[in-house]
Amino acid sequence: MAGKEEGVKDALDKISAEITTAGGAVETVQKMDRKNFTRVADNKHTAGFYANIIFTGTPTLVAQLRHKFALNEEVFRVLFTLSPEPKPAK
Repeated sequence: MAGKEEGVKDALDKISAEITTAGGAVETVQKMDRKNFTRVADNKHTAGFYANIIFTGTPTLVAQLRHKFALNEEVFRVLFTLSPEPKPAK
């Protein structure tokens, strides 16, 4: 997320709300530090705050969120990964 420190919590709250509204369930939100981007697409965004948001939802939810976040100016880059189901303890 590009932006200032004070706006990060609000942005994460909005993103979590969008996930919930779209039918997902947010499990964990982890805000990380501000870091410089390895590759700079333009000089407007050279660094940003990274965050991990772990949530459950359907594959169509990911497509919806990808589209919504592409339109959100507070979100600069997005990466979705599929987490394998946890194995039951023996």
